[in-house]
Amino acid sequence: MALVAVAAGCGSSAAPGVPDVAKLPLVDGAAVVARAQQCDKGAGAYCAVQLVVVDHRFRSSLDLMKSERVMLQGLGWSITDGDTGNEHAADSPGHRLRVTYATADGDLRGIVLGWIVRARPITLALSRAMFARSPAISMMLEHGSG
Repeated sequence: MALVAVAAGCGSSAAPGVPDVAKLPLVDGAAVVARAQQCDKGAGAYCAVQLVVVDHRFRSSLDLMKSERVMLQGLGWSITDGDTGNEHAADSPGHRLRVTYATADGDLRGIVLGWIVRARPITLALSRAMFARSPAISMMLEHGSG
């Protein structure tokens, strides 16, 4: 029930609407295998979409993450630091969107250590991908500062 209440805040006047995932470029062949919305109506109101992205054409999650970063940079996204040492981030041209991303292993470490919080379906999808040895990255799309 808490998840319903949190998701219900998305799009309200207190928080900006949910970012459009269709505006997030993904490397060719990548597939979104899990998706969850997270909204907070507090003082720093925001809505974010959490994703797990898998692409079996890559040898590892690190290779997938590096290719995503190169592609974003090539499309004019500004590469920035993530919130933790395991995360990377990028701001879209015009800073309308911000994506934070990490390997499945990197985000799972952050979750276990309490550095970050992800929706349960995202955590489970990351864990399944890791145990299946599937190249996977975790992504969180938010509205940017622009």
